[in-house]
Formats: sequence, structure tokens, C-alpha cells
Amino acid sequence: MPTRLRTAAERGTILLTTLAVALVLSSPYVRADEPAPPLLTDGFGITVTDQPQWVDDQRRTFVFSVATDQVPTPTLLEGQEPGKHKVVVTLPSSYDPSARYPVQYYLHGHPDRPDSAWNRRVVEKATEGVPLITVQPNGSGRGWYSNWVNPGAAGPQNWETFHLDQLVPFVDANLNTIASREGRAIVGHSMGGFGAMHYAEHQPDLFHAVGSFSGGLDLRNSEIRAAITATLVNPASGTPTVNVDAVFGPPVWPFDGVWNAQSPAHHVGSLRGMKVALYTGNGGDLTVNPIQAVLENRARETALVTAANLTANGIPFHFADYGDGSGWAPGCTGKHAEEPCVQADMNHFVQLLAQGF
Repeated sequence: MPTRLRTAAERGTILLTTLAVALVLSSPYVRADEPAPPLLTDGFGITVTDQPQWVDDQRRTFVFSVATDQVPTPTLLEGQEPGKHKVVVTLPSSYDPSARYPVQYYLHGHPDRPDSAWNRRVVEKATEGVPLITVQPNGSGRGWYSNWVNPGAAGPQNWETFHLDQLVPFVDANLNTIASREGRAIVGHSMGGFGAMHYAEHQPDLFHAVGSFSGGLDLRNSEIRAAITATLVNPASGTPTVNVDAVFGPPVWPFDGVWNAQSPAHHVGSLRGMKVALYTGNGGDLTVNPIQAVLENRARETALVTAANLTANGIPFHFADYGDGSGWAPGCTGKHAEEPCVQADMNHFVQLLAQGF
């Protein structure tokens, strides 16, 4: 049956569509050579479940998802997908795909996620113009960057193995990194500050620099123990909840051996030869945002213990003890998880990396 002749209206629609496509393809703002994020290959126990996608038109930061048998079922915050770990990567603003770059691993705090907008802002601002790749792995709302001793029904929660034995070599195999100790640094905020020091102490062969932004570094401190165990039973930290002994075992003597053994403040000896930086405020005005003020004040106490032990071991370190924040950064009032404070921390740490400390 012959095709019927198109009406004038149909012919006009086809012509307009063709012109529109031609205009888009010829536009200086849409180019065929615009960079695509890399395609990633499975390996080292990691399966890529979602290939990278740019988070915005700036094409500096992309996000992808992976699965791992080391943490097959992480507890979930709102918006997170079962069995998937998002990883966020920020490239240098003048990224050259033919070059290789040092990489810093940035560990988020509690209860947070690597793809939250404020984490991306902090990283992108601090690394603008700096030849540095930043990788932000998922640490769950309450992962505590540790291999849990009693995960129970949650299943394996081997966060340390996932990040250090799987993700680090996976990143080196898939991205243009300098795949050596001298090409890696690790830093984190709050729970992530604990994680960064914890990881650096356990595998000092992986990192040449470590930084903690208001990390809870003293697991022998009863207030820090109370804060950590509270995150395990609080649904706001992720669901399902877990037992108070899930991560480090019972938090009370004489059953608290894991807490003592995993306390970064007390095991600094392996950091010898590494660049170390600590950052903390004092909470500022306790009548303003008192919860965040107290959290920062207590985190500072753990930084002081860490600093004393570094000094006793003859290990040089940088310590930004910036009090109420008034002299540290505009908008910083010395409180916990305050973006202007964390931004200033990250700015300073990245500059230390750029200067080689």
C-alpha cells in the first residue's frame, strides 16, 4: 500500500525538528568532544553497579555506585539504595586525562553520605586550581570506618577491608592516580576524622599524609563511647539499627579491649614519617546551638590527647586549635559540623598537601 502524502502541517513539523537538531549540534555550548566520566571496570572484590555520571555541568565531580561482599548490606539513610555504595570523585579543575594526579580520600562524618551537597561544595572549593583528585567513599550513617566485631543480623560490615584493600586499588586501576604511598593522603570530618586516623595507623604504607577535622579520636573516653553507642541504636543514623556492641564490642570494662585497641589517640606510633594535621574548635558559645557546641568541645579533648601522644612519640604534626572560630574563617563559630569551619579546615589541609607540608 503506497505511503500517503504528508500534509503541509506534517511537513512543516519535520522541517522544524530537523532545524532544531541542527542548531543544537552546531551550538558552541554542546560539543561532541565534551569529556565523559570514565567507564569503570570491576575488580579487587568490587562490582560496579552504576557507572559514573557528572553531578552538574561543571564536569568536575562524578558519582558512581559499587557493591562489595565486605559490606553487602549497609544500614541505610534516606535515599540510599540497598546493597549499593555511592562513591564521589572530584577531579582537578584543569584536569588533563593524559596526566596522573595524587589522590586524597575524604571520609564523611555521621550521619552523612558522600554525595551530600555540602561535602561536594567543601571539596570543590578547596581543590579549585589544585592538581589533586578527591575520592569520597560511602561510610554509611554509622559505619565507623571499622571492621565490626559483632554485626549480628546486619551481616558483614568490614568497612576497613572494603575501603583499604578493595577501593584503594580499584581507584588506582580505574583513575589517573599516582598509585603509591607518596601519591595518597587521607582526611575526614567527625566520624571520618576518626576513620582517617584509624586507617592511617593501620596501614601507614598506603598514605603519606593524614588529617582529622574534629574527629572523635579517643575511644577510651567515656563520652566518646556514649556518643558512638548512641549512633548504633538511633534510627536517624540509619536503618535498621544495631546493638551497642556491634562495632567495637561491649563498651564497658573488662570487655572493652577492642575499644582500647582501636583508639587512634593512643596508637600514634605508626604515624612516624607521615604528615599529620589536626583541626578542632572549642564549641564557642555554649548557649548557641548547644548540642553542636558540646560535640565539638568533646572532640577537642580527644584531639588534645592525640596531640600529647604525638609529642611524646616525637612525631611532628600541625595542630589548628581555633577556639571559637573567630580567627579561623568568616561564619565559623567553633561548632561541630559547621560548614565554614570544615571548609577552612579542608582549604588549609589541601594547601598543606600542595606545599608538601
